[in-house]
Amino acid sequence: MKVLLAMSGGVDSSVAGALLLEQGHDVVGVTMKLWGGESDSGCCSVSDVDDARRVAQQLDIDHLVFNFGEDFERHVVAPYVKAHADGVTPNPCVECNRHLKFDRLLRRAEQLGFDAVATGHHARVGRTAAGRYTLERGADDAKDQSYVVHMLDQAALARTLFPVGDIDKARVRELAAERRLRTASKPDSQDVCFITSRGGRETFLGNRIDFRAGRVVDGGGAVIGDVAALEMMTIGQRRGIGLPGGGPKRYIVDVDIAAGIVTVGDEEQMLRSTMRVEHVVWTDAPVAGPVRVQCSAHGAAATAITTLVDGSIMVDVTVEVAWDSPQRRVAPGQSVVFYDSADRVVLGGGLAAR
Repeated sequence: MKVLLAMSGGVDSSVAGALLLEQGHDVVGVTMKLWGGESDSGCCSVSDVDDARRVAQQLDIDHLVFNFGEDFERHVVAPYVKAHADGVTPNPCVECNRHLKFDRLLRRAEQLGFDAVATGHHARVGRTAAGRYTLERGADDAKDQSYVVHMLDQAALARTLFPVGDIDKARVRELAAERRLRTASKPDSQDVCFITSRGGRETFLGNRIDFRAGRVVDGGGAVIGDVAALEMMTIGQRRGIGLPGGGPKRYIVDVDIAAGIVTVGDEEQMLRSTMRVEHVVWTDAPVAGPVRVQCSAHGAAATAITTLVDGSIMVDVTVEVAWDSPQRRVAPGQSVVFYDSADRVVLGGGLAAR
């Protein structure tokens, strides 16, 4: 099989390449040039691109660089900024996977005659008895990344490989060390690539939008503080909301950009029995009924009942989630992913509604 390997410069994609070659595939590495601005973290720094190129040399495979900067700005950076301006909490890494790795790159690979695209994600692609593709959690629960690739449908899954999905992270590093790959001990990247560790999110957004001050109120509407930047506030936040320390824990339970108000409450006021999920896409067929629901990349899934509210059968559906027991409110804009009752197979996912 002719495989285009997405190389981020990390250990997972490096080992993925080695495994593909040992399986007899014809492999070409590619690094996507996405972010042209300053970067000292994530997967877009100059050193990461250099690591990917050098690993490709170690593996004796060709290495390409695709410039998808305009796509990245349009589909990831600009929506990230707009979401904060609108009081929504975005998930840029999920959107990068949606629009770049598993759309733009897949299309480019097809144009160039590749049979599949491979990445270093810790997830698995399976098949049902009927021949349908499934997206499943990776073998290493602590490193599972099925949440961030939940948008893959049947067409994408048919052309996607996750070579390290059946291996735990410790073994991945052992395999890299055994093959003397330069990324064997390289730390995992944890941050958004266009947010630098020096400037942070506030500097990045402050250079692109005008921050607006706002009032902090309690559940009864009484003003108890103020914030300098409403756009930096998110549901569930405890720090940086202009309140004195001590006393009971208080969390942001609502952000109203138009009114300039941040509402805070206690732990109980953070709990909800239901939530709505918008723009849902399905891995295969639509699902209603008992599911497991995960609302953050490394959070635990909780049991709920889903009901299809509106939208076409396969895309842009709105789903009502009724929790078996009240759960903490999810910030609007965050990805919400549905799993089967065994909590292993991805059914689909969307975005938490306002």
